[in-house]
Amino acid sequence: MTENFEDIRSSVQALCAEFPGEYWRQLDAEKAYPTEFVKTMTEGGFLGVLIPEEYDGSGLGLSAATAILEEIHKSGCNAAACHAQMYTMGTVLRHGSVAQKSEYLPKIASGELRLQAFGVTEPTSGTDATRIKTTAAKDGDEYVVNGQKVWTSRVEHSDLMLLLARTSSRQENAKRHEGMSVFLIDIREAVGNGLTIRPIPTMINHATTEVFFDDLHIPASSLIGQEGKGFKYILDGMNAERILISSECIGDARWFIEKASNYARDRNVFGRAIAENQGVQFPIAKAYAASEAADLMVKKAAALFDAGEPCGAEANIAKMLAADASWQAADMCLQTHGGFGFAEEYDVERKFRETRLYQIAPISTNLILSYIAEHVLGLPRSY
Repeated sequence: MTENFEDIRSSVQALCAEFPGEYWRQLDAEKAYPTEFVKTMTEGGFLGVLIPEEYDGSGLGLSAATAILEEIHKSGCNAAACHAQMYTMGTVLRHGSVAQKSEYLPKIASGELRLQAFGVTEPTSGTDATRIKTTAAKDGDEYVVNGQKVWTSRVEHSDLMLLLARTSSRQENAKRHEGMSVFLIDIREAVGNGLTIRPIPTMINHATTEVFFDDLHIPASSLIGQEGKGFKYILDGMNAERILISSECIGDARWFIEKASNYARDRNVFGRAIAENQGVQFPIAKAYAASEAADLMVKKAAALFDAGEPCGAEANIAKMLAADASWQAADMCLQTHGGFGFAEEYDVERKFRETRLYQIAPISTNLILSYIAEHVLGLPRSY
């Protein structure tokens, strides 16, 4: 078993206690970004947990980061406003130049800069990142970016964006994943100079947008690593993303289970607590069993990632099992509360909407099943 990071968990719980349900409900009503929450998490050092100590971070591994995100969600809060900083960090840490890391990482760790935006998905390519059409053409000591991204969350509240773009066409390369490059873009300089941001209203307060690049000029020094190797660079980030979001799902599941258990004990119908009924008990117990099993896979995937071992299968399985467990717990919790589950003051409907997202993002359950079938079981490619 991996370390449980009890000290970190206790500290996160204490900070999250400052942001109760009322805080999140007000943000939902206003479609507002949780600025104070993100600031508090940053000042507590939690968003810089993966940044090495030499760059003023904590220098801890992904397992510690999963503990942080799990506790945020277990406390009834939502880490979606800031979790991207953790999984985008890997690309910069592993493939950024010394100059890039020295320039940006200390400022990200302190909160002076935010790296929250990740520009990969496009309207016409979806999950098939090898078919992206956004281009970055070399022009002297600059690149000129043109194209469009969608579901680029937090870009309005971030200073930096990690962008995947084609520097050579798919047809020019022997393999479909070649010819893509990663850039670190300064959003503050780009907005109004070729970068346009358009918010997308959604059923959850996720600060997501679509972004348009029209002859955006960026310095050649924005390139991370080697030109054309960007797809491989972001794969580690994708595994980290799936593991980290899996931990959020575990936190959600545990929040739903505790919420349902407490309500079932207190709610009396026909002269007794509804918790005495097996029809109420059993769904809670099944949700608990599912979440505990999923948590073991999350821990395994995080441990492999921290050890530098291949973890693609484990990261995908953890994401699927944890997302399923959180959705099972959410449905159970709403059913346990009956009509009161739809009342905003109980926070169940808010968390219900939030955790539903993870059936389809950052990767859908169907694609995870396809991955397992092809890459683990050796079955024919189905897409």
